[in-house]
Order: sequence, then structure tokens, then C-alpha cells
Amino acid sequence: MPTHPVRANHPLDMFALFRRWPASTRRNLVYTALWSSLIGIALTVLFALTGARSAVPIPKLLGMTLLTSNTIGFLIHGGLALLRRAFPAAAARRSWAMRACQVLLIESCAVLGFTVPDALLRGVNPFRALLIEGALAPILPMGLVVTAITMAILATNERRLARETAAAQHQQQIAEAAQLLAEARLRTLQAQIEPHFLYNTLANVVSLIGSEPDRARHMLERLIDFLRASLAASRAEQATLGAELDLAAAYLDLLAVRMGPRLRWRIEADEGCRDMKIAPMLIQPLVENAVMHGIEPKVEGGEILVRAACAAGILSVEVSDDGMGLGAAPPRSGGGVGLSNLRERLRSLHGPKAQLQLLENQPSGVTSRLLLPLPPPRPLDQA
Repeated sequence: MPTHPVRANHPLDMFALFRRWPASTRRNLVYTALWSSLIGIALTVLFALTGARSAVPIPKLLGMTLLTSNTIGFLIHGGLALLRRAFPAAAARRSWAMRACQVLLIESCAVLGFTVPDALLRGVNPFRALLIEGALAPILPMGLVVTAITMAILATNERRLARETAAAQHQQQIAEAAQLLAEARLRTLQAQIEPHFLYNTLANVVSLIGSEPDRARHMLERLIDFLRASLAASRAEQATLGAELDLAAAYLDLLAVRMGPRLRWRIEADEGCRDMKIAPMLIQPLVENAVMHGIEPKVEGGEILVRAACAAGILSVEVSDDGMGLGAAPPRSGGGVGLSNLRERLRSLHGPKAQLQLLENQPSGVTSRLLLPLPPPRPLDQA
């Protein structure tokens, strides 16, 4: 079972304010100095209020407590960091052996932190102070107190990190489930629409075989092109804008054979945009909507214009028609379902950054505008 790197936490991470600075070696060193100094100041205030060590002037007492608390703090900081680096697998599992090592390490650091600064200030060998002068006995209980407090803080931060990790994983699962649901709805909609489109097209081909065989053959060729492109798009997780525009062109070309002069269409796209990566089947529903609700109900037909442009970090795709318009088109079965599903799919893919706008054209028709955020440019060293 693979192990994951341990996220080192710091006592100040208990407070949300200090979690704003992302964890790093430099940050943790600064936090250790701050945390240790705060403890030293608190102990100085406590000694001053209780009268303990009243014979020592307050400035000297403050200096001694700051030196002692920072020595203990940095010894513990460095010792735990070395322990995590030496035994990463045990640290990731948080085994009892690792807990025991942490306790022994913190106790040792606390004993050294209490003894070494005092002995050095008095000009005494620290080991002599511990072993001969008998300083070890009264220091051990204080070290145990430091160990208990430190272990409690470590355990509290580990539980907080575990909760945050579980919450992040839960949110990711929800987002993935929402995306899968949107994709499933898109596939369901395609499964409902494509058979009718296929049946109608084949019926037109059959009706043209006897009277206009060349036109029937052309229509069948366009149908094959469209089905090939549609099948590839429906199976892909990602497509390019150029591929999506080619799919729309195959669809419109096929319908132009069936509808004759009642349908005219154009596709205009900036050359620099055609290689942009987008989710598949985002443009096709807009084109189908323009045909079904705009051009087909209009006796004289009309024109569909598909335009794509990139500017200011946004990919804009517009599908415009001069058909019946938003209010004049007669209601159809399933009307609005495709656009509703498309909006849900956009939310699952891009969140609020993507938009689908419907604009009324003058004198008639509708423009469906799809706005997608472009990915940030890669650094030059990654290009």
C-alpha cells in the first residue's frame, strides 16, 4: 500500500489566521520563533505576577525565558523534522512506534532546552550540570509537561488535517458525480434525438433514390461523415474547437441537402482558436436548436452563422440565425431541454466562469452565445 507524504503542521496552525500562509520550511521556522517567544513572554508575565524568581530583574528574566523557550522550540522543531524525513512511512501511518519516538525526542529536547542555556550562562558544562549537579531530576517533570502539551497539539492538528482532507475528497467526489450526471444527461438527450434525426434523413435518402440518385448519394455521404464525427465526439473526453466546428459543418451540410435552398450556413473562426481544447458536444446542441426552433418553422427558411473568436481569456462561440425568434417559434416537444442540459454541463465543467447567453436578433432570429474560459498560458520553460 503506497504511503503519502506527511504534511508537517505547526502549533500556530490551530488558528485559522496563521493557516493563510502556505506551509513551507521558512514559514515554519518563523512560526517556531514566534510561538516560542510568545511562550517565553507568557512565562515571564506569570513569574512576575506570582512573585516567582523575584530576585531576578524582569529584563534579565525575560531574556532567560526567551532563550530557554526558543532553544526548546527549535530543538523540537528540528528533531521532529529529522524524524519525519528519516522514517516517512512510519510518520505517514502515525504508528505507535513513531509516537513513542516523538515522545522520547520531545522529552530529550525539553531537558536539553532547560539545561543548556542555564549552564552556558553560568559557565558550567551542561553534561556536568545534568549528571553531577543533579539538575536532571527536577527538569524531567517539566519536560514531561512540555511533551504532553506538544503531543496534544500535534494530535489536534493531525485530526484537523484529516478532517480537511476528508472534506476536500468529499467535495471532489461531489464535483465528479455532478460532472458524470451532466455527461449522462447529455448522452440521454443524444440517444433521444439522434434516432429521429437518423430516421428522417434515411427516409429522405429513400425518397430521392428513384428521382434524384445523385442528390441521394450526396446526402448519404454527408450522413456518413456526420455519424463518424458524431460518434468520435460522443466517445471523447476532450475535443478541439476545430473538431467541434467540423462536426457542426457536417450536420449543417447534411441538412442543407435535405432542406435545399431553405437552409444556408457559414462558419467563421479565428485560425488561432481552432486548436483550443474544449469539452465535446458543446456547440452541436446550439446548432441543432437554431435549425429546429429557428429555420425549420420558417416557410422561407434562413441562414445560420457560426462564429468563434478568442479575446481577453475568453473563447466566444456564437450561433446566429434569422429564423422565427424567441417568441415567434411554435412550441416543440422537448423544447428547452437541450439548452437546460447544456447549462448544467457548463456549470459542472467550468463553474460560474462559463456562460450561455440567448440574444434576440433584429429583425428576426436568435443568437446563442457560448463563453468559455481559456486555460492560462503555460510558462515558457514548460512550452
